[in-house]
Amino acid sequence: MNCYDRRVRRTRPAREDSRNDLVTPPRRSRVNGWSLPIHSFQLVAWLFYTYLAIIIGIAFASHFVMHIVAVSIDPADHSVRAKNNYRNPMPALDRAKHPHAIQNLHCYLCEVDVGLKAKHCSSCNKCISDFDHHCKWLNNCVGGRNYWFFFCTVLSAVLGIILMVLVILYVFIEHFVNPTQLRTAPQFHDIQENSTWLAFLPVSSVETSSAGILVPAFISILMGLASLLLLGHLLGFHIYLCEL
Repeated sequence: MNCYDRRVRRTRPAREDSRNDLVTPPRRSRVNGWSLPIHSFQLVAWLFYTYLAIIIGIAFASHFVMHIVAVSIDPADHSVRAKNNYRNPMPALDRAKHPHAIQNLHCYLCEVDVGLKAKHCSSCNKCISDFDHHCKWLNNCVGGRNYWFFFCTVLSAVLGIILMVLVILYVFIEHFVNPTQLRTAPQFHDIQENSTWLAFLPVSSVETSSAGILVPAFISILMGLASLLLLGHLLGFHIYLCEL
């Protein structure tokens, strides 16, 4: 058998007809996820993140404003505020003379006439108009002047915690079900290992492990549910009182 009679094989493809030549213009290599054009999925992800940031931001900003106002308002009775005698020490109540601080709409500690629903708070040591309760979380009494702000503080806190728990729960579940949905940010394009995650995006990119994401998420969910249980009970109680 003569091996030298074989036809020489081509080492490169034969030239195709000009009608089949590629007409697509040459493209530059993409540097990273910021290179144009922007993919529609990337735009949807940005809009989704922006939406969540705005909604959650509004909820917590509303809570912050209401919280500050509820703490800052002086809920004292008008007569007490008009007297403005906060710097002087309050005398102790002489139970031998007066069994109660307020009798016949007159407070013997503040030494002023007060409204019908006023009560002398032992913690704040002054008479509170339309007294509801002394809130240790606000370190202030809740009365007629700041009750609405207190109610909005609790309501905004409940809504904010619900949103926070839902977002964190979504991240926690997607990490096990479909982690690629959590790695759509352009910074992840240079990360080869799926066990490496980036925190504090898009402000900063701090590399961490899966445990660095899941452990804080799990703790945040537990804290959120515990807070939601307490605040939800408080909110429901005050809604019930408003209906009476």
